[in-house]
Amino acid sequence: MTYAANVDGNQGEIVRVLRLAGYTVQVLNQVKDGCPDLLVGAYGRNILLEVKNPEQDPCKRVLNDAEAKWHRTWRGQVAVVETPEEAIKVVRAVLERGRSACS
Repeated sequence: MTYAANVDGNQGEIVRVLRLAGYTVQVLNQVKDGCPDLLVGAYGRNILLEVKNPEQDPCKRVLNDAEAKWHRTWRGQVAVVETPEEAIKVVRAVLERGRSACS
């Protein structure tokens, strides 16, 4: 299987929008073993995002077995997103939770 075969078609646009918003983004597709697709850096926080393509059949947008296991056993933050807007919303929500925890 090639690297490109593992990338959802909407991932590039999500990465582009996150970077335009001022966040750093590391693509993690090659890590495998169910690891989420993107690591987003924002104001000292790290946010993990699993990208699913909303243009696919809903049955194909579910986490595969490796992803489901990874999400179930991970003790940190991780979210599934389908659009750039969802990705921005998740990042902002994680940042907001971090601010309110310190107040």
